Amino acid sequence: MNKNDRAPLFHVAKRGALPWYQAWAIRGAALILALILCGIITSLVTKLNPLSVYAAIWKGSFGTSRKFWVLLQNIAMLLCVSLAVTPAFRMRCWNLGAEGQALIGALASAACMILLANKLPNWAVIVCMTVSSVVAGAIWAGIPAFFKAKWNTNETLFTLMMNYVATQLVAYYCVVWESPKGSATIGIINSKTEIGWFPVLGGQKYLLNILIVAVVCVAMFVYLRYSKHGYEIAVVGESERTARYVGIKVERVIIRTMLLSGAVCGLAGLLLVGGTNHTLTPTIVDGRGFTAVMVSWLAKFNPVWMIFTSFLLVFLGRGAGEITTNFGLNHSFGDILTGIILFFIIGSEFFINYQIKLTRKGRKEE
Repeated sequence: MNKNDRAPLFHVAKRGALPWYQAWAIRGAALILALILCGIITSLVTKLNPLSVYAAIWKGSFGTSRKFWVLLQNIAMLLCVSLAVTPAFRMRCWNLGAEGQALIGALASAACMILLANKLPNWAVIVCMTVSSVVAGAIWAGIPAFFKAKWNTNETLFTLMMNYVATQLVAYYCVVWESPKGSATIGIINSKTEIGWFPVLGGQKYLLNILIVAVVCVAMFVYLRYSKHGYEIAVVGESERTARYVGIKVERVIIRTMLLSGAVCGLAGLLLVGGTNHTLTPTIVDGRGFTAVMVSWLAKFNPVWMIFTSFLLVFLGRGAGEITTNFGLNHSFGDILTGIILFFIIGSEFFINYQIKLTRKGRKEE
């Protein structure tokens, strides 16, 4: 019997684990290619010198001392939310509700600042803010975790819907606590007394936030890498059947891990209200709950590498804003350049995990 089928020119095969330096060489090559393509597009579309545009992107983060500290603050906030979702992701429980969990934490902080300002000293208000924010975030994540553990509901949809509920709750209380009346905004809370505001360390407003997130990053790395709970999370993520076979109570691990995830999100909400913004709005988290998914995935759920991926995304975002201001371009152009760079970087993961092998053009007839 003759076979006229011809073999494909190439096929995709799974790679073995690459040494770290080879993996980062591939990512570096992808970044260089992305910059070349962005330069070509910039020249063709705007007639600007690409090097001037890249210099503006750099100045957007490092141009002044203030810009540098704002960069570090934004990295810290994105990293905090990314650390929060990572334990759940390692367990293959897709917690997409970080935005809502951080919002609820922020709401709890603002409530303490508003309702306890004239009843407790500053240090006691900050303690209440911390406890209430962490607990509120944990409860908000614990609700979908309970239904997931007991009835195997879809945690992706459940946590997404919880985001909308949290947003509407915050919007409601922004009207209840509005200042001035009729503005539908809260304004700066305790602007005269600064009750509930985090202390300023070393003359830098954001330093305390950055230090807190650094401690959380180290703690999360140790927890996931060296603790018994971290081991159980990894086993459940690999196979729930195997986890049950070795005696791990999967339902308990799911609930415990989601509670931890929500608690750290609540902490992020606390840092935004008490340490940065000193107010509450439905957009205070600024989409970090969704960006954190990309940060965690790019870093392979490794808290240390998340520092670098958080830096990359924040750096590109601030650079996009800078070129919009400096060159009078539409903000969408900066987002286009950012999207191209991210596309190449994310695409490089394919070549890290897979290799393309050429085959013979055809098979001999039999």
